[in-house]
Amino acid sequence: MADPPYKRILLKLSGEALQGDRPYGIDPDTLDAIAEQLKRVQETGIEVAIVVGGGNIFRGAQAADAGMDRATGDYAGMLATIINALALQDALERGGVTVRTQSAITVTAVAEPYIRRRAIRHLEKGRVVIFASGTGNPYMTTDTAAALRAIEIDAQVLLMAKKNVDGVYEADPFKDPSARKFETLSYLDALNRRVQVMDSTALSLCMENGLPIIVFDLRAKDSIVRTAGGNHTGTRVGDFKTEYAAASAG
Repeated sequence: MADPPYKRILLKLSGEALQGDRPYGIDPDTLDAIAEQLKRVQETGIEVAIVVGGGNIFRGAQAADAGMDRATGDYAGMLATIINALALQDALERGGVTVRTQSAITVTAVAEPYIRRRAIRHLEKGRVVIFASGTGNPYMTTDTAAALRAIEIDAQVLLMAKKNVDGVYEADPFKDPSARKFETLSYLDALNRRVQVMDSTALSLCMENGLPIIVFDLRAKDSIVRTAGGNHTGTRVGDFKTEYAAASAG
């Protein structure tokens, strides 16, 4: 890629994206495949930051539904994101990529504290930066953390990797095979339609700061490389006119 379309990107990886076909935890083959793609993206000259979720290990909201204190559950979920961040860090380092993991909660034995200027400096030096622990606050999702960190580090785009869907649809394509996929979607339409892009707090942050979002299927071949290179087949969310893709779901 002689002239990459972005100088700096932030990739949001859900915890479920790391578990592959396993019912729980981390799938090593999936992890290595993601790391291999991220290395290829970085080699094009694009600066890469990542926010990881923890739903493959622990979900604070679900624990709260079962009776756990919500704040306690959310902090446990933050610890799950640290496990995922360390696993991804290891996979990248085994591939020869220099990585720094920063955590929004203090775990100095395994990760740096989150410091915005230090994170930007790491990116400028060609290091991949992984942000763990969400925002460090309960009641906030890792989607919100992804939007916040992307804005803070001046990323040009937020890439939302989905596990089993190739974009944003007007309805659940698994329940309604006739649901149409959006090629482009405005922020306001995304909020008003309540489509599954990200939570409303995260989406509002992106809208207020003009941060474009690309929603794509992680499982498609070379999807991270193609999306970072501007050759995506997903849905673009931003200051665009809302338009449907030519092909329908199914």
